[in-house]
Amino acid sequence: MTYTDEEWISVAKTDDIPPGSVLGAKLGEIDVAIYNIDGEFFSTHNVCTHAYVLLSNGWLEGDVIECPLHGGQFEVKTGRGLGAPIICDLQTFATRVVGGEIQVLRK
Repeated sequence: MTYTDEEWISVAKTDDIPPGSVLGAKLGEIDVAIYNIDGEFFSTHNVCTHAYVLLSNGWLEGDVIECPLHGGQFEVKTGRGLGAPIICDLQTFATRVVGGEIQVLRK
């Protein structure tokens, strides 16, 4: 599949992600995590910046995702790492809902 410089890609349906949960998805070759926080959807890179592990296998509490490997935490809305062992923030992606489809902006 060929992508333009900027394109909205459907990655899941809103019904696939109940409030307070996270789902791993693909944005082309990129692993993304899609979060439902009180009915609002956000997305970040799905791989922890500390060690290669999928954050979608971690624990979401409020707007913080905890890595299942070493317990590092990230603020979902901004991607900001919240202390050791995290040494850099997560990439975030613009996210929207169109007709029940969750779309992520691929740049």
